[in-house]
Amino acid sequence: MQIGLIGLGRMGAAIARRFTDGGARVVGFDASPATAEALAGTLDLVASIVELPKRLSPPRVVWLALPAGRVTELAVEDLWPELARGDVIVDAGNAHYRDSQRRGAALASAGIRFIDCGVAGSIGTACAVTFGGDADAMRLVEPGAALLAAGPKGWLHCGPCGAGHFARMIHNGIEYGMMQAYAEGIALLKGNEAFAIDVAAMTQAWRQGSVVSSWLLDVIAAFLVRDADLAQVAPVVADSGDVRWAALEAVEQGVPAPVMALALMMRFASQNKSDYADRLLAMMRKDIGGHSAQGLAGAR
Repeated sequence: MQIGLIGLGRMGAAIARRFTDGGARVVGFDASPATAEALAGTLDLVASIVELPKRLSPPRVVWLALPAGRVTELAVEDLWPELARGDVIVDAGNAHYRDSQRRGAALASAGIRFIDCGVAGSIGTACAVTFGGDADAMRLVEPGAALLAAGPKGWLHCGPCGAGHFARMIHNGIEYGMMQAYAEGIALLKGNEAFAIDVAAMTQAWRQGSVVSSWLLDVIAAFLVRDADLAQVAPVVADSGDVRWAALEAVEQGVPAPVMALALMMRFASQNKSDYADRLLAMMRKDIGGHSAQGLAGAR
């Protein structure tokens, strides 16, 4: 099996190792020579995107592991003229599913097939992978999918272009809700000083067949053993664009998704994006409280 791979950063390097560990020959490129050199001896490295297809035999399958947006757009623009009809581009980045639909349609007009690939989980250990695109192209991608996913049932061809990235977007929205619920519940355990519950021990116990056991809980439990007070962790939580997209999708469909939306809002709050509103609320409470006191005095 031979696979082209563009983007050898943290995600791309992990994908490359999964492929090579499975016996595939990988031809790789990264815009940063230092990043590429870290995989020297593991991959066949090339100096440019243009050179990469020349090192593969048709029908060629080239995977992208790049940031969503302009970086991916430019890579596709550079790559597709070097490909032939029937070749396949697989986008394993976090693109918006509508961008994937657009790219798929544009590439199809040139005879190039496009598969969007949503990766959910940790590529270094185990992950679930979802794909969108036509069935014929997917047959060429299946060997790589089998190496990337966690087991034979760890990947799914979901439907036409866009379906793979759409499924990943919804997965990440569910993940946000789960993470928020864990955070709130464990904070309540920690906050009741009368019981003095050992939250590290509690999460370890929950891992043993509890209905809330999960890979996420495994991560939480392992960390709390080292630092149950989270003294070294700043209370600021970044948000990824795909859950913003999931919240907007809920609005567009008119489907209630309050857990996803609220989990996203809580991340905004942790980033101090509610500072102005909080100050305004404090002012109103103080001002209204003063007026109320004056009103009571007048009533007397």
